[in-house]
Amino acid sequence: MEQSPSLEDCLKLLKGERDEQRLAGLLLVTKFCKGDDLTSIRRVYDAVGILFLDRLLRTGMGKGATSNGGGENGDAYLQLSVTVLAAFCRVPEIASSEDMVSKIPLILEIMPKESCLSLLEECYEFLFLVSTASEDGVTTLFKSGGMNVLASQMSAFADGSQCLELSLKLVQLMLSKVSPDIIHNEYPSELSIMVATIARQFAVLHNTLKFEALHLLSAILSSKYSAPVHNALRSMSNDMWSNYMRVGIVAILQNRVAPAEKLQALILAESMVSIVGEEWLIGQMNLPDMQDPIPADRCLLLVLESSRVEVAVLLNELAYLKYEASKNSSTAETIFLKQRNLAIAFSLVEKIIKLVSNLSGNEADLISESTCIKVISGLNETIGVVLEYLQDAKDHGQKKGDDLIASVRIIGSYLAETPLACKEKVRELLEYMLSIEGEDEPSPFYSICFLLPMLCQITMEIEGCRALASCGGHKAVVECLTKLIGSNGCMVEDNGSISLACDTIMNLLLKREQLRFPLDESTFVHLLKALAYWTEDTDDLSVIMMASSICALIFDCTSEEALLNHPHFDHSTLNSLSRLIVRSLATCGQDMSDNAEEEMDLLQIVTKGFSRWSYRFPRIKEAVER
Repeated sequence: MEQSPSLEDCLKLLKGERDEQRLAGLLLVTKFCKGDDLTSIRRVYDAVGILFLDRLLRTGMGKGATSNGGGENGDAYLQLSVTVLAAFCRVPEIASSEDMVSKIPLILEIMPKESCLSLLEECYEFLFLVSTASEDGVTTLFKSGGMNVLASQMSAFADGSQCLELSLKLVQLMLSKVSPDIIHNEYPSELSIMVATIARQFAVLHNTLKFEALHLLSAILSSKYSAPVHNALRSMSNDMWSNYMRVGIVAILQNRVAPAEKLQALILAESMVSIVGEEWLIGQMNLPDMQDPIPADRCLLLVLESSRVEVAVLLNELAYLKYEASKNSSTAETIFLKQRNLAIAFSLVEKIIKLVSNLSGNEADLISESTCIKVISGLNETIGVVLEYLQDAKDHGQKKGDDLIASVRIIGSYLAETPLACKEKVRELLEYMLSIEGEDEPSPFYSICFLLPMLCQITMEIEGCRALASCGGHKAVVECLTKLIGSNGCMVEDNGSISLACDTIMNLLLKREQLRFPLDESTFVHLLKALAYWTEDTDDLSVIMMASSICALIFDCTSEEALLNHPHFDHSTLNSLSRLIVRSLATCGQDMSDNAEEEMDLLQIVTKGFSRWSYRFPRIKEAVER
């Protein structure tokens, strides 16, 4: 009986002087290079030498020939060389060597031309092993066009196949080692193609690869540099990928998985809503082999419920860490991470608030009445939890923090739609909420902006005006508007906030006599200066009329002499305000444009106001009559 060649026999052939011997040795040695026998693999590698392998690989690629002129056997040489290279790279020291890293461009060159699945599998294995072994490997993979090759091939592989799995791992490696701004800005199209393929794996697979797909999708889409990828995805003609995302996220959220995985699913859901809009949360989820379609509102309900759980848990943990736990550097880091996760949950709740608001004005019944009731009930409960968190912060004397400002924002978003929700608690905390500052804010600003939609609505009634004035909130709104439009402000270009602040102040001033609250002259002096600056160089009639109306109502409470005696008010400001009143009154009696017609109510306020206080403002009267 003939005895099989031993490893020693193969090593002798590999050390032979002729290529024929080495080739014979390589053909025999492949059976010794399987599995985890790293010692044998190392011995084979040392025997064959890298130069011969390099010549064999290039010959197989058609870039040369072995000494016996075997170019006609190129396919066999290519298969053999890649198989052996992949086997050698199971030894980390070999995989990390410069010799192997230098082979990455050649392997990438082979892959687009190759249709043999077994050879492609070994190409991917080689790339993965070399890229895992050293940072140079990942860098070379990226610089040699790895993104292009992976993007072009990924969609052709079978679901859950080895090539597809290794593709995902290679993309993950590049994302972790290469600067994300470079990847996202240079390869948005390639990343969008990958996302579409990975999304399908996320939906259809039910193994560990599903979670790898989840983490990879989250990393790609939630990066602060991901805007170009988002744009590329929006422009894709086939939106099936977004359906796959919904199916995958629902599967994670409705099953028993680790809390960290559910958080990743929420991060991905938040990215999806940012890309395609809140309506993405509602939609049929059908896969080719799915027997029972998932109800259209399942994703919405699961995302809301999971977000609500995250909010409740994170706020409870943050309260403990901030007010009860011992303070150290690890506590600060933990607080930062929990605040970041809280921002994701808050963002989703806020987007669901927007979705419900949009649906209420839409005739199409995208969700049932029972679902709508469930959503609103859940939102009410969560807003109550957030208000309790703010109450706790108030009791501990805390007014500064990004978690606090985020809490005010979500409360403001909800109260913009339902201004009377949690009425008693909101009124109790109103003064405190208006005093909250973000971590980097020198004084309250954004908290006031977030509450303006609600303040504008409640001040349409005398009770709401009284609630705002009784806690000094009118001063906060005046200071906010001053920052928005004044020469030293303009913190944000937000016409919506400006309009809301103006309307709120108008509501208060129009009901001043009923409220019987004194105007703080100093506060309104700064506002008058800001209004003068805001309108000096504008031709926008709506701006002119709104500003002049506010001025007219403020002038009811003071005089020219009193203003000029104030240290922060001068003749220059008075002249600017005179010009403003003149410009607004000049619209009276003229052929009004469509825009001017809309401002008739404001013009009436200015006209009646001027008749009441003109004798106290001789310079303005003179300017008007001139």
